[in-house]
Amino acid sequence: MRDFPLAVDLGARTGAFREALAGSDAAGRVGLLVEADLSPRMLAGRTGARLVADEERLPFAFGKLDLVISTLALHWTNDVVGALIQIRRALKPDGLFIGSLFGGATLTELRHCLVEAEIEIYGGAGQRVSPFADAYDAAGLLQRSGFALPVADVDRVTVRYAHPLKLLADLRAMGETSVLAERHPKPLTRQLLGRAFEIYQAKFAEPDGRIPATFEILTLTGWTPAENQQKPLRPGSAKMRLADALGTTEQPLPRDEG
Repeated sequence: MRDFPLAVDLGARTGAFREALAGSDAAGRVGLLVEADLSPRMLAGRTGARLVADEERLPFAFGKLDLVISTLALHWTNDVVGALIQIRRALKPDGLFIGSLFGGATLTELRHCLVEAEIEIYGGAGQRVSPFADAYDAAGLLQRSGFALPVADVDRVTVRYAHPLKLLADLRAMGETSVLAERHPKPLTRQLLGRAFEIYQAKFAEPDGRIPATFEILTLTGWTPAENQQKPLRPGSAKMRLADALGTTEQPLPRDEG
């Protein structure tokens, strides 16, 4: 197993990763963990190494870190690829990045209901929920940023609420409300919210009356390139047919008669 003498938790918030690490078998594998966050108030009152830093303007020297973790913070950046490039540059060769961010299916029910309500009331709809990365493009983000051996995993968590208003209260408490620079020209009125809630309950309510909210979490894993890493085989160098490996019979493609 690998050891990581110097690690950074990027977007540490209230220190959830440090707490989880302390209670895991991997605790002895991580040396100095620096908790970094854009908000000084998030880091206040805790012991350990802490750093106020912007994810889009990282202050770390080139090739100094062994591990960078980011837990549900990178979806707030204006330029995700740019932030990932800076992370890759700060890592040593064969350094590891593990990051999670909300994916495109997050809050799909709420977005659908807001759009439908706006079309009914205003005759058109605009964006009221911050955009999220598409799951299909997740590994591509790492490749574009120069990481090797990229892997993207997708998890979907469904949270059930007694009423859509409880969902909005949770989003506000999480600090996950919209921060779009270009605000919607129409106000989010009680009438609009009330109609959106009616649509939510009519279309998505479960038999017990509770409504679901989907959160899609993309977990990205990538390594900074290094000579000792495994390399993909050269095209055409395979020593076994795929049909033999699967224990099946290879079927020829039909001829194009046109």
